[in-house]
Amino acid sequence: MWALCGIAVLVLTVGSVGEGWAEDALGTRPLLTVAPKNLHTILPPGCHILIDPHSIEQFLDALDGTPPDWGLVYGHGHHDPGHDERLFTLNRERDATRAGNPALTQLIAFVWFGELSRYDAEASGFRVALGPKRTPTRWGVVRFKYEDLHGDLVARASATLRSELEQRFARGESIDIVVAMTGRLIPDESVVYDFSHDQEGLGVIMPVVKVERLDYLLTNK
Repeated sequence: MWALCGIAVLVLTVGSVGEGWAEDALGTRPLLTVAPKNLHTILPPGCHILIDPHSIEQFLDALDGTPPDWGLVYGHGHHDPGHDERLFTLNRERDATRAGNPALTQLIAFVWFGELSRYDAEASGFRVALGPKRTPTRWGVVRFKYEDLHGDLVARASATLRSELEQRFARGESIDIVVAMTGRLIPDESVVYDFSHDQEGLGVIMPVVKVERLDYLLTNK
């Protein structure tokens, strides 16, 4: 079972959709048996799928040009008096230089880890817990973030698939899924640069996305 770091079970149903997409609640979606490598078959044409180091690096290259010199920014570590100021300056400079970049408005998709809980009759589906995915790249560790994703996360399944999943729960299995999130970077502070709390000197890049669509992928059926 995936360790879901910082699990979030979201409550309060909302309806938010991208232009031209079905007007269902954002977080209530069918449970699909689609592998992440085949996401292009279900997403809108032209969507940039950022789920592996190479595609993420290409996107960051187009967005921000070159990776930061993390050694220079980090300096002598957390006890360096200029540590926080250099990180703040890096973020402000990058915010300014990417203004107007066409990559800011591109439709992109990324993935987080997910886990199903038992069937909820009131919601007519399986509730979903989320955990972030971290991808090591030559830029640093990339962790996509979502902005203001409020609402019940519910995966709906056919009667046959529901029966299969309930049998797995009865056997004590955990059921992991992949949650694909599609949207665009927020206009301001669209990428946040930070330092890792787990490894000294390691840079963390956090693109912040306004999510317009969710897809739940069952990959271990």
